[in-house]
Amino acid sequence: MVKAPLYRDPIYNGAADPMVIRNVSNGNYYMFYTQRRANQQVENVSFAYGTAIGVAESHNGENWHYRGALDLGFEFGHNTYWAPEIVYDEVSGLYHMYVSYIQGVYSDWEGTATIEHYTSKDLFYWDHIGPLSFGSKRIIDPCLFKLPSGVWRMWYKDECHHDNTCYADSENLYDWEFKGIATDDEAQEGPNVFEFAGRYWLIADVWRGLAVYSSDDCEHFYRQKGEILSTYGKREDDGTRGAHADVFTIGDRAFIVYFTHPDASRFERSSVQMAELKVEDGVLTCDRNAEFSLPERID
Repeated sequence: MVKAPLYRDPIYNGAADPMVIRNVSNGNYYMFYTQRRANQQVENVSFAYGTAIGVAESHNGENWHYRGALDLGFEFGHNTYWAPEIVYDEVSGLYHMYVSYIQGVYSDWEGTATIEHYTSKDLFYWDHIGPLSFGSKRIIDPCLFKLPSGVWRMWYKDECHHDNTCYADSENLYDWEFKGIATDDEAQEGPNVFEFAGRYWLIADVWRGLAVYSSDDCEHFYRQKGEILSTYGKREDDGTRGAHADVFTIGDRAFIVYFTHPDASRFERSSVQMAELKVEDGVLTCDRNAEFSLPERID
């Protein structure tokens, strides 16, 4: 059975914004996450700045160990990296990473934010390509999905546009065109889009759980009633809302990785959890207390 919590960062104890991808070369799973400096005595929210992208590895997706942090620096300073998103492009044989970037360290939620683009052959060593901005001074939390047409679509949070989820398209993962607003019913962050049970789904963190939207065409998303991961769990470190999640599928099953702040009175320490998603009568559901295992690895 998958344990809870799934993973804690052994260096700073502040793993947040997790995403999981499988390495096409060795078949192992890799978790990339914001390595918040939760155990450092710093002012206000400084623990969430000056963060690297941490990396954990697993042979089976259930048991994880820390591998280190990515070296993504391209200019002077102790700078901030948040919420990585990585996809593999079969045409070029390259991984593409898009990561929120803020120059320097702040004690409040400040700073100009871009989305920086990197490429890699192996998930470990990354070449910096450059920034995306889409005309905004504060864009964060990218997620990518390849449309049936072959076009790549990126959804992201624009904090200068009422914290809406916006989107842009690219045919080559390098050149992007802003297309519009995907959801505008309320402020949100950490959008994630995936295909499961014959539909497209978009989930987003609304700070009381995750809002869920569904679509038949990956163009028009409709919100379902209520949120998932809003009811507190009973597992260790899971007794609070689930935040900023990623979903990966194995065959016809879907699994969500998310983070929690286990200490109700403080928000520094964070842990990563995993749960299984299901669709019941057209509604996406998540019982975070249910026991489950991942399918056996197939090489």
